[in-house]
Amino acid sequence: MSTLPLTTIKSSSRKMPTLSVLIPFYRDNPSKLLAELLEQAARLRGVEILIYDDGTADPVICAALAAQVKEAVTPVTLLIAEQNKGRATARNTLQEKARGSWVLFLDADMRPGSETFLSNYLALIEADAADIIFGGFTVPQNVTRAEELHRALSEVSDCLELSERQAAGPQYVATSNLCVRKSILLSEPFDSGFVGWGWEDSEWAARVASRYALIHADNTALHLGLESDDTLLKRFKESAQNYHRFTSLHPELAQTLTLYRLTQKLRKIPLHASLRPLMRLIVKFHALPIRLRVLALKIWRASWYAEVKG
Repeated sequence: MSTLPLTTIKSSSRKMPTLSVLIPFYRDNPSKLLAELLEQAARLRGVEILIYDDGTADPVICAALAAQVKEAVTPVTLLIAEQNKGRATARNTLQEKARGSWVLFLDADMRPGSETFLSNYLALIEADAADIIFGGFTVPQNVTRAEELHRALSEVSDCLELSERQAAGPQYVATSNLCVRKSILLSEPFDSGFVGWGWEDSEWAARVASRYALIHADNTALHLGLESDDTLLKRFKESAQNYHRFTSLHPELAQTLTLYRLTQKLRKIPLHASLRPLMRLIVKFHALPIRLRVLALKIWRASWYAEVKG
């Protein structure tokens, strides 16, 4: 169980839910997501919402969320942590507090892909269709110039058709839109050894997929929080240790990944790190073809990952 000091704010309604919607956030503002979910949940029975502030320490965001919580008809709980502990700890804390027999993880920068988003999940739960359900996600068609690269990367790496996701099984499961029996999370929590950004959801999916029924559903969420070039470069650099932890825990699955093969090839190239300034320049040069910039970003990531031995 979590031992983090938490401030807790709850709505007055405490009806017992079937589905607990869990939203961790760090610096993103989940107010708009909460508003859309509350609008859908007001027409349904059996939904609660829990939000976890992972050390944002922004009084404006906290005040806005607290006001939404206090006015909500649907059961809502806001948990505020004093320090940032990473996404795995945030998600584990949320699922510990959840009262529903099922939990739905959503990132704070997501939006429901349809007006029946929550009811679609409740129908799948009622049908006992699986133990784990991943709904997938999409990205906006119109983005700013600063978001073009992230959008292009997401389209080729994450926003796959339902048939492609089904064929890949756990490989494309992410906690951006993940519905799962709470009992599974109690026995198989997220690995808190993953610190910072990246790979904790991939590791969890790889660990549980062989023991529980996992399906992909056509119930997407829209990913609005596309990052800038600099943020992507920083995140990919800093996620190297998490990648190493993932590949060490799941070596057979890792070997099926294109990223793993690219990383292994770069390890054999002397002074591959010298490529990074050029890759960074290509990533940030918006006049170049977007495919070239995506490739440069992938090489940048693999080069940092190649430095972590294992």
